[in-house]
Amino acid sequence: STSVVPRAPRTTRAQVAALLELSASRGKEAVGLAISSDRLDVYKEPISAERYVRTSSFRHFVDSSIRRFQTSNTTPSLAIMGHSRLVTDGGRDLNRNNQPVISSGTVGIHNGIIVNHAQLWARHPTLKREFEVDSEVIFALIRKELSEERTLEQACGHAFDAIEGAASVAALFEDREQLLLATNNGSLYYRCQAGKLLVFASERFILDSFVDEDERIRKELGNAETEALRAGEGVVVDLPSVVAQRFQLAAPPTQRRAPGQQRKIVDTSTHRDAGTSARPPAIDLDRLADEFPYRFPALRRCSRCVLPYTMPYIEFDAQGVCNYCHAYRAIEYKGRPALEELIERHPASSGRPRALISVSGGRDSIYGMHYLKEVLGLDVISYTYDWGMVTDLARRNISRACGRLGIENILVSADIASKRNNIRKNVEAWLERPALGAIPLFMAGDKAYFHHLRKVQSQTRAPLSFLCENLLERTNFKTGFAGVPPQVGNKEHSYSMQASGKLGLASYFLGQFARNRSYINASLVDTASAFVIYYLQARTDHNLFSYVRWREDEVVPILRDQYDFELSPDTETTWRIGDGTAAFYNYIYFTVAGFTENDTFRSNQVREGDLTRDEALQLVERDNRYRLPSVKWYLDTIGTRLEMQHVLATIHAVPKLYSV
Repeated sequence: STSVVPRAPRTTRAQVAALLELSASRGKEAVGLAISSDRLDVYKEPISAERYVRTSSFRHFVDSSIRRFQTSNTTPSLAIMGHSRLVTDGGRDLNRNNQPVISSGTVGIHNGIIVNHAQLWARHPTLKREFEVDSEVIFALIRKELSEERTLEQACGHAFDAIEGAASVAALFEDREQLLLATNNGSLYYRCQAGKLLVFASERFILDSFVDEDERIRKELGNAETEALRAGEGVVVDLPSVVAQRFQLAAPPTQRRAPGQQRKIVDTSTHRDAGTSARPPAIDLDRLADEFPYRFPALRRCSRCVLPYTMPYIEFDAQGVCNYCHAYRAIEYKGRPALEELIERHPASSGRPRALISVSGGRDSIYGMHYLKEVLGLDVISYTYDWGMVTDLARRNISRACGRLGIENILVSADIASKRNNIRKNVEAWLERPALGAIPLFMAGDKAYFHHLRKVQSQTRAPLSFLCENLLERTNFKTGFAGVPPQVGNKEHSYSMQASGKLGLASYFLGQFARNRSYINASLVDTASAFVIYYLQARTDHNLFSYVRWREDEVVPILRDQYDFELSPDTETTWRIGDGTAAFYNYIYFTVAGFTENDTFRSNQVREGDLTRDEALQLVERDNRYRLPSVKWYLDTIGTRLEMQHVLATIHAVPKLYSV
């Protein structure tokens, strides 16, 4: 989200467009502007910022607002703020859910997720809820506090005390000549030249890029430096004087600011709502569960671990012990001293984070944030790549953790509609000619994750970047079904593979394309780039769990007790619940091969001495249960027109690798 607040009428449409396009990396599903002069005008659309700034409606909206300000004799200032949205709560098709949000005489924008918004509405029955979006509640709370004769700083502090989750907000008011900025996770930056201009953005890189590329803006700002709002800080900007006063959310000042002249709020958006957000048709999941029941097959398994005989390249000795157990070597962790030594060799620049950590919303990366910030005491910044299969549950877990830890989260959003369309094409192609080795094509679009990690590290100038790859989560069977034998002793990285393996994998996929022309579609760019990024490009990140031993009985209690880590209602496991693809591909693997990645993970825990074989067997029987609600979410989200019953029937018709 970005804003320009000039005292003099020097803002141009091109500058507004430039800020919006720079902010588009954070979300491409909806966009909107609010312009405050003699009135508060709002214009938003459920399209990307790139499309939005090229429309005649955008040109007319901005130009007419600036002209009205220039010809007004009573309006002392012009304020413009915008938002490029990644949809979480509240569908974008109901345009009122898009941002800026209009609530109780307040126009606001919000980054993050307020995870307790339903409880807050219930706790404050006098507040009127109009939309589905979670952001509405914070602006309603601020207005409620203002009505009780609190200062804007106090009202903001009380509202932030009530919410759970990450929140960085900006707000304009119908009755105040003020702009409010506030954050509980440090995801706000601004430059201010008092009396002239203030510019703010949700990322330092966005703000600095905008200023560096615009000579007029640089001249207006003079020697003003970029200032970071730390977690738990806010700024109130007096619009007529363009003076910014910082405050602490936990201890707001008591000085009252006089309200300005009340302005009319006008929503000029052209998009017309259908009345409710679009929802997929209801499906009787209980009936499907009866039609396709879960049955745990009595497979021959390794006598030491729990791998079944359907595992690719598995062999058993006379005692029934598998070759994977014989080849396994206990993980040799580098240890905390080596990690601290690594950190000491990479000091941070002044005002810059010490480390960037990649956060998916899963248990391992959220624990990694906890470890780096709370155990090691590092100044950490986090990054998330959303390619369309990050679930709302994962986003809420990220928001809770970032809010409580005070960690900024840089969100890089793909063109989600395009990514989901590519997934749909490959899923439908796979259903035409099922092959277990081709399942990774569903996930090709997420490998840009590593590319953007390097890019964000460069933008933030963090000297270190960390991934949180659990070394027990090895899934060699995915490439094994593609004809690539497992490698022995390779535990540092999951992406490492010998040249012969890479060549064999490429050959397998080319063969699939030749046999099934439906794979020749728009997703080929994702597939090719995924192979290059994952297997061929050099990596500079460090894996936290090659230094620190991962233990489930330590990680899970911390997540549950300190960060209210949310579980999926259709499973008891804490693993793979933030990844929208996992329930679907594990459904296929289990139905056809009788096992999933749960079996390989639990087997590694047995080999490390973290579980007994009997405990592992009980856990895989529990965790491999079909997750039909999550499968339905996946099929709905990628937009397939195939009925769920047809999809499941096709999977169950694939010849089994075991005898029923």
